[in-house]
Amino acid sequence: MSDKSPEGHDDLAAQAAEVVLAGLPDIRDSLEALYKDLHQHPELGFQEHRTAGHVAQALNEWDYEVSEHVGGTGVVGVLHNGDGPTVLLRADMDALPVREQTGLPYASDATGTDADGVEHPVMHACGHDVHVTCLLGAARLMSDRTDVWQGTLVVLFQPNEENGSGARAMLDDGLAQRIPRPDVALGQHVLPAPAGTLLTRPGVMMAASDSLRVTLYGRGAHGSMPERAVDPVVMAAMTVVRLQTVVARETAATTPAVVTVGSVQAGSGPNIIPDSARLMINVRSFDDDTRSRVLDAVRRIVTSECAASGAERAPDFETLSEFSVTDNDEATTERVAGAFTARFGSDRALTVGPVPASEDFGELPAGLGCPSSYWGIGGIDPDAYRKAERAGTVSQDIPSNHSPRFAPVVQPTLDTGVGALVTASLAWLAPRPKGE
Repeated sequence: MSDKSPEGHDDLAAQAAEVVLAGLPDIRDSLEALYKDLHQHPELGFQEHRTAGHVAQALNEWDYEVSEHVGGTGVVGVLHNGDGPTVLLRADMDALPVREQTGLPYASDATGTDADGVEHPVMHACGHDVHVTCLLGAARLMSDRTDVWQGTLVVLFQPNEENGSGARAMLDDGLAQRIPRPDVALGQHVLPAPAGTLLTRPGVMMAASDSLRVTLYGRGAHGSMPERAVDPVVMAAMTVVRLQTVVARETAATTPAVVTVGSVQAGSGPNIIPDSARLMINVRSFDDDTRSRVLDAVRRIVTSECAASGAERAPDFETLSEFSVTDNDEATTERVAGAFTARFGSDRALTVGPVPASEDFGELPAGLGCPSSYWGIGGIDPDAYRKAERAGTVSQDIPSNHSPRFAPVVQPTLDTGVGALVTASLAWLAPRPKGE
């Protein structure tokens, strides 16, 4: 099947989107209530039982063929509507171990226990509650107006995106055998951009990400007797400083990469030199060569600093998560972007540069053997964003994903997200012109 829309199909797709989205005002209140409920009841990865239950119940009511517990807590709905292409739309469901500080009346005070048995406050700090709500809204509207499109719609609600293993878990649980093979896979993410905007990009859209837990081994002693110790705190401090040179001195200025030490843990008291220290390190990159070189440099520096400190044991490296680059198929993205421009206008349908955040969405089209496109939707109050932009204070005043203050405005964020999913899917699912 060609990625290029046949002549006349764009007009039919635009007409179909107009008809389908005419039903949005009728469900807007229920979608907003659902969003606030999901925001108030976040769940960590592979623990999204309540969220998955809401999703499955709704899809069953709308005549989708529903598969539950796919890859743990994943839910998939399939709506067959005659001959035609198969389009997969995806949303992720999991939240983060973050204490919410938004002050919203529907803020989360939930807690959850992680895989290590540690209890944390939990928040939808990345906007996955937006994603679930928008996909359910699109699923409802598409089921209400099957008279204006044809083909098969697959709606996939994925667990555990934050740790990079949810998409793979669904594939390993036989996703390809549970659904018809998609002709295209589509997805979206709310971003700290003005609400109402849509952000597409052909090619590399989001970065690869590798997270490591590194344990440095020293020799403990009394704080008054440092000569009897191999101090892992000093070892960790020197390692953190030296790691900053990977990007500054080993990576070309034209090659984007990020090395972040997000956590340093060591010791239990001021007069105790501990036996070990632990670093949590994250690496972001946009191509395989840079990814390999930076990871090799991280291992070299950590190992060398331990040796320079006289460590009697080599450090341990544990991979916590791995995300591949999110690489949008160019023809597919051109088709999506064209549909967005026709529906929303060129002032709202924008092209964006590479985003340094990461996603495991790309695992799905890779595993299912289909092209894909992934785009962003803005979630920040437009007036607040433009004010900060004029003042040059966007990075200070506009909370980003994973911030405890990240709170997408309800509207027009939800309307835009629902509209984007419907519009993009109909770029494939709208009826063909006669004779095609």
